[in-house]
Amino acid sequence: MSGVRHKPPVTLDRVTTSRGELVLRESDGRYEVISNGVFLMDTSDGRSERLLVDAAVSRCKATEPRLLIGGLGVGFSLVRAVEHAHLTAIEVVEIEPTVIGWHANHLPHLTGAALSDPRVRIIEADILAWLAAAGDQYDAICLDTDNGPNWLVFEANAELYANRGLDLVARRLRPGGVLAVWSASRDHVFEERLRDRFGDVEILETPTGTRTPDVVYVVRAADTAA
Repeated sequence: MSGVRHKPPVTLDRVTTSRGELVLRESDGRYEVISNGVFLMDTSDGRSERLLVDAAVSRCKATEPRLLIGGLGVGFSLVRAVEHAHLTAIEVVEIEPTVIGWHANHLPHLTGAALSDPRVRIIEADILAWLAAAGDQYDAICLDTDNGPNWLVFEANAELYANRGLDLVARRLRPGGVLAVWSASRDHVFEERLRDRFGDVEILETPTGTRTPDVVYVVRAADTAA
């Protein structure tokens, strides 16, 4: 009996950080990130991460929009953002310097061109703390932090998806600005929280084939400042 033989995963880097162990593995051209022994993300698909950016940017009313992405990950969202030529600024907040370094050392073939785009700025910071600091406003914000609101690897990220986090995001949105949130599955409690804060919620699903669909939530800030 014959079939395709897959090489076993190769560990490219294993780092102990302040938040635990991070591992980057590669197998047959697919890269995956393991955090504290739990699968976090890989490069096998990326459709829902690209949808996250497309949904936010396409709904922007600004002619020269500024975009903020919460989470660099394996770079799907960043690469898609760079393809939107009318974006004037693309800022990516990533908490892990190890992940940022991987894009220079192990993943430049995936994200090197995007990272060299003059509109792109990578900010090493915790997204919640960075949102809380005084700073620029954006026409679109995309959150792809951890695995979304209801499948967290790091419990500290729960506050980003709680009322305080949504209030901080709303403060950074320009009037009429768009927020898109990636989630590994639907979270009805989070959906109600979004409705309470922003009003109507658009729910976009991407089939995965092996588990529940990935979800992108899209909401819009009021057209006039509160």
